[in-house]
Amino acid sequence: MRLLYTLIVYLLVPFVLLRLFWLGLKNPAYRIRWQERFGFFSWTSFNKPVLWIHAVSVGEVNAATPIINRLLDQYSHYQIIVTTVTPTGAVTLEQHFDKIIKHLYLPYDLPYSVKRFLNIIKPSILITMETEIWPNLYYACQCSDIPILIINARLSEKSSKGYRMVSSLMKQTLMKVDVIAAQTKNDAERFISFGADKSKVYVTGNLKFDISIQHSITEQAQSLKRYFSVNRPVWIAASTQEGEEEIVLGAHKRVLEKYPDTILILAPRHPDRVNKVTLLCDIAEVKYIKRTEQKSFSRDDNVYLLDTLGELQLHYAASQIAFVGGSLVKTGGQNMMEPASLGLPVISGLHTYNFTEITDLLLEEDALAIVSNELELANEICVLLADANRRHNIGEKGRQVIEANKGNIDRLMEIIAPYLKDDATYENEVI
Repeated sequence: MRLLYTLIVYLLVPFVLLRLFWLGLKNPAYRIRWQERFGFFSWTSFNKPVLWIHAVSVGEVNAATPIINRLLDQYSHYQIIVTTVTPTGAVTLEQHFDKIIKHLYLPYDLPYSVKRFLNIIKPSILITMETEIWPNLYYACQCSDIPILIINARLSEKSSKGYRMVSSLMKQTLMKVDVIAAQTKNDAERFISFGADKSKVYVTGNLKFDISIQHSITEQAQSLKRYFSVNRPVWIAASTQEGEEEIVLGAHKRVLEKYPDTILILAPRHPDRVNKVTLLCDIAEVKYIKRTEQKSFSRDDNVYLLDTLGELQLHYAASQIAFVGGSLVKTGGQNMMEPASLGLPVISGLHTYNFTEITDLLLEEDALAIVSNELELANEICVLLADANRRHNIGEKGRQVIEANKGNIDRLMEIIAPYLKDDATYENEVI
């Protein structure tokens, strides 16, 4: 089955290159370092054993950050490298760690590309985040005695339906994994149903609950509020996807009818869509300023377009209410933990199947409002703006949900520890 999969991957290479070119038209970063995706890159040995972590994009990098910090602290004799698939993931990694962590793009799952990658970096271990199942990569790691750990692992019911079409390949691949540390019992059961060894599957909780709030965030948020004008109410629509901005802007115009001083911070999930979003703002006839313009925010302005990466936490902290996007359209939602951890009342759409655990927990504590359209979103914003005590109480319930579910990083470190050595040394041998 893996051989058939490999043949299909080779046949798809021309289309993959075309896709890279297409993505590069919108985001030039996709055209930079493209050779890395085929296993060609420059590498300087650090004379340390390599601990390799793979995190696909922004969300996975953010989730991996607490454990990377812990590994840096406890296993400083390892050189940590992180691979991502997206340039936005690479930018987020640099923002978190500057030059401390070496970044590379994950090679495509072609036998030659994978083998060349492993031959160059010589990893002692591969730790991959969430749901990354690569048959040729895992096969090559097993052949080279490189332990594979999938941490913060999740497998949604929707994803499971797709994987059932290649269940035999899924089973072959999962049998090569040394540890699967699943977020929930349901995730664990789904991995086992696909052939993962039950004795190697653990439930360790969701790393994203161990979110860290920057120490300076309050001071920075106060500065941002002064920029807006301290007395103006602010709500944020974060990580919005195509098809949602129209709804959000329509809801904001309804809010302005009742609270004309209200400011909307609009943060698209992908900043490369900012030109489309500005066009929507023009159509909606709202006054907006883009973050990158660095202009003064006047009394007439009522939309602040966040067109940068890595600043979402700050803008959450400067807001009174948070709508989390990807949920009014069928993309599965985005992470609600960050605004909840900051004590904001959280609003979401109906489609949150990628984040069912936090959705259920917040709903159980009445710390989440679900809306399905423009009118419902506008009404919920207005209700919350009208009652500061209500905002505080709902936000506090959400914050307590996050606090009650922290500690997952400690369980993960216990699982990872047997695969790392306190006195590991670099062995310059070809894999």
